[in-house]
Amino acid sequence: MYVNLIKPLLDRFGALILLILFSPLILLVTLVISVSMGRPVYFAQRRPGLHGQIFTIYKFRTMTDEKDSQGNLLPDSERLKGIGQFIRNLSLDELPQLLNVLKGEMSFIGPRPLLPEYLPLYTPQQARRHDVKPGISGWAQINGRNAISWEEKFRYDIEYVENISFAFDLKIFYRTLTKLLIREGISQNGEATMEKFNGTK
Repeated sequence: MYVNLIKPLLDRFGALILLILFSPLILLVTLVISVSMGRPVYFAQRRPGLHGQIFTIYKFRTMTDEKDSQGNLLPDSERLKGIGQFIRNLSLDELPQLLNVLKGEMSFIGPRPLLPEYLPLYTPQQARRHDVKPGISGWAQINGRNAISWEEKFRYDIEYVENISFAFDLKIFYRTLTKLLIREGISQNGEATMEKFNGTK
């Protein structure tokens, strides 16, 4: 009952309230990005959600469009700097995902939505992360976020799927707030975020 009824209602109601409360902040971040990096302000990308169904996730843009002499985009770590780095460190880039939660595509708590190209690389056990809606934050995020290995991340995702409950979600929500304050586990060493997943060897 919690997963199919109560959790979706709490998600949508909470997303609506937060969108109203954070609207001045969202407008401010939109203006700052527009002035400092230009357009587009928002980053939209296709991601797999519940049961692997594809949806469009929304985030604030945090990387520049800088290219090398051959016209290729510079590595993520070189394009994530200044205002973009500040926005990413405070997780303000995640605010537009409140729209995804309001639309019922995401939840506040759940496994983070990854790239569609990873779908055929999952083991049957890892694919269970799609048995629930993806979340803005999750059990893996508060246990290392991008600073842990893919295998560890997936183990946390499956642990969440197997033990999902209101109490578990509250625990993750509370610990998410504390992680944001200390800005822990945002990236792997040498990476702007997380290295590419190439399957479990």
